[in-house]
This record gives sequence, C-alpha cells and structure tokens, in this order.
Amino acid sequence: MSASKAQDSRLDAELQQALVARLTAMADDELILGHRDSEWTGHAPLLEEDIALANIAQDEIGHALLWLQARSELDGSDPDELAFFREVGAFRNARLVELPKGDWAFTMLRQYLFDAFETELLSRLRDSRYPPLAEAAAKAAKEEVFHLRHSGLWLERLALGTDESRSRLTSALQRIWPYLPQLWQPLPGDAALQRAGIAPNPADLEQPVMARVSAALAALGLEPPADAVPNPGGRDRHGEALVSLLVDMQSVARADPGVDAW
Repeated sequence: MSASKAQDSRLDAELQQALVARLTAMADDELILGHRDSEWTGHAPLLEEDIALANIAQDEIGHALLWLQARSELDGSDPDELAFFREVGAFRNARLVELPKGDWAFTMLRQYLFDAFETELLSRLRDSRYPPLAEAAAKAAKEEVFHLRHSGLWLERLALGTDESRSRLTSALQRIWPYLPQLWQPLPGDAALQRAGIAPNPADLEQPVMARVSAALAALGLEPPADAVPNPGGRDRHGEALVSLLVDMQSVARADPGVDAW
C-alpha cells in the first residue's frame, strides 16, 4: 500500500465510529436479504430459478461478510460473532429485507428494489477515499450487475405475463413500497463520512434510486402506490419476522460454536 493510501486508511475516532455503524447497517441488509432469498432453495417456480436465486443469496451473504471484514479491520470485531450471536435489537438492517419472503412476485420485487438501491450505492462507494471500502465495493459491484439484470427481467415477466402474475406483482408493490425509504435513511455519522469522501449520505441516493425504479415501473405500465404512507420503523426497530429469522439463521452456530456457519 502506498504512503498516500495508508494515510487515507487511518481514520479519527469520529469517522471510525461512523464507518463502523454504516458498515454494520450495510452488512445486516445483505445478510438478512440473503437469508430470505435462501428460503426459496428447493421451492422456486423453475429449476433454473432455484439455482439462480440460491446463487444470489450466496452473493448477498458474501457481500455481508465483505462489510463485516471491513468493520473488523477498524474495531477488531469478529464477523462470526456479529452475524450469528447478536440479539435482534443489535441488528441494523432495514425492515424491508426482513419481511417474510411472501410469494415469488414479492421476492422478485423486493430483490429489484434492493438491487436498484445497492447499484447506486456501490457506484459511489467505489470512489471512496478509504481504500478498503472502495476495494470491497468494486468487488461487490461486479456481482450486482447480474442481480439487477435478473430481478429486472423478472419484473418484466411478471408484469407482462398473466393476469394473475400482474395482480400478484401489483399487490407486492402495495405492500413493499412503504418500506422502501428505510434503505436511504441516514445514520448519525453519515454526514461526516460524506464530508470526508468516505461514503455517500444515503439520503442523497433517494433521487437516483427513485428515478431508476420509477422508469422501470413506468415501462411496464405500473405506478408506485400514490397513497402509500412510509413505514415509520427505522434500522433499530424490528418486527417479529426478524426474531424468527434469526432463530433459524443462527441455530447452527449457536448449537456448535466451532462450526463455520457461513
């Protein structure tokens, strides 16, 4: 590592605390969504999709590990402990990703909305002045290209397929939309990270994400629900769905702490 990059890698206490919080939120989003996607293994509507979504789930969980390892470099935390031994109140994922998997239309729409957000986020994180973050984002972005293409094609297939598939997609849109703003809900230290050129303020991603999503929906003759009231929950407020998910996700590691649960 060059002297300039080494200098960029040293953060003061305020920035380190802010980045730890942001990395935790990013990791938790990926980890929980990956687990939700994995629940389709053996149950997807097509064999090819069973394989495809299992691979996407593996990618999301791999991204979570990238962010947790980046956090570990800052505070010495153990990714295994964070993923498999934290209690529900310590998780910082958006509630969007913890909602039960629902039907296939719900899963594909949620995946598309998250992919649209993550695509915008990663494109900015690749330019981070903190080299470990930029390098991890560049790696994740390569896989995210496939994720967004895959979920976008399923949106088209569901919207233009049968009356039932379009009806299910419309119902999923009504249910999911109120949770979407939680993805760009800022954390207390995000403004400092933005000023330092380390990470964007997620609030600034609302416009590009909404532009991308609205254009995709409009091309399919769909509109976001006009009367949707944003869900008031934040990244420190979770539902019962996350409680039951963690019981399942953490069961192997807690039963045998020496096992590799990833």
